[in-house]
Amino acid sequence: MSIRFTTKAPRGMAALTIAAVLALGVAGCGSGGGDDKKPQASASATSGNKSGPSAQQGTDAPMAELKGQNGLVLKVGSATRDAGGFVTVSGEIKNDGAKATRVPIETRGNETEVVRHGGSLGGATLVDSASKKRYYVLRDTDGRPLTTTNIPRIDPGASVPVFMQFPAPPSEATEVTFQLPTFASATISISG
Repeated sequence: MSIRFTTKAPRGMAALTIAAVLALGVAGCGSGGGDDKKPQASASATSGNKSGPSAQQGTDAPMAELKGQNGLVLKVGSATRDAGGFVTVSGEIKNDGAKATRVPIETRGNETEVVRHGGSLGGATLVDSASKKRYYVLRDTDGRPLTTTNIPRIDPGASVPVFMQFPAPPSEATEVTFQLPTFASATISISG
């Protein structure tokens, strides 16, 4: 085999690969013949219904409001059961106080594994009174809590989105008590 043949073969393969990628790119960017009208029809269908927010917009009414220290309020927006066997609680922490403040360090809980990973909402729990069980925030393989971590200082009137993941209670448990250190507790409903 000559040197000339061995240097031309890789160039030929590179050219073939580039040609294939360009062909796929052109096919993906085609006009599609009439697809341009679909977004207009969809937009006009939603613009006629102005009576309330869509599912994507959500609602302003939280499921529960838990008052904390220094004017902080945790507004729980949802508690969703996922097929993977866990519950995700989502919401926001708002500063209703007069000056900037931080979420208290006590919210991370006092478990050694969680404490060593810094500030978090790792101290949160769900309590299923019917089965008399308490569910703690899940941890990854390194012991980090599956929750919002390192929450910054919150200015007055500002809010920060937060989440926490827990093992799922039994499917018949639709109402649980949500607890977070330094905040009041509240009963929330699990959907899904």
